[in-house]
Amino acid sequence: MAKILIVDDDPKVTTLLKRFLSTAGYEVTAINHSSKAVQTANSIRPDLFILDIMMPQPDGFKLCTLLRAIPDFAKTPILIITSLDLSNSKASAFGADDYLAKPFDLDDLASRIDSMLTKTRKIQ
Repeated sequence: MAKILIVDDDPKVTTLLKRFLSTAGYEVTAINHSSKAVQTANSIRPDLFILDIMMPQPDGFKLCTLLRAIPDFAKTPILIITSLDLSNSKASAFGADDYLAKPFDLDDLASRIDSMLTKTRKIQ
């Protein structure tokens, strides 16, 4: 069972995503304080991260950069979810593998997660 760490400062978002992804068969940890993300990641060793951009410090871009600097997470897939108008190249510049604009379709989210995890398994 793949482990997913969700970091979003909106408890409604993390609750929705945790319920949806748990039902889909993932082991999900959700936190609402980005300052605890690295510590939580080191503790649970997720197979994939879902990060919001607009959070108190560190914001999602900074958190993405921090996670990429940790050797254990250098290749762990990171999916950014945001209400900002981003280009995929901007998300990639901070180390994210993909992004979804809010509001998003849950089936699209599941498809992207599955695709990202499948790619990671092929690389390993």
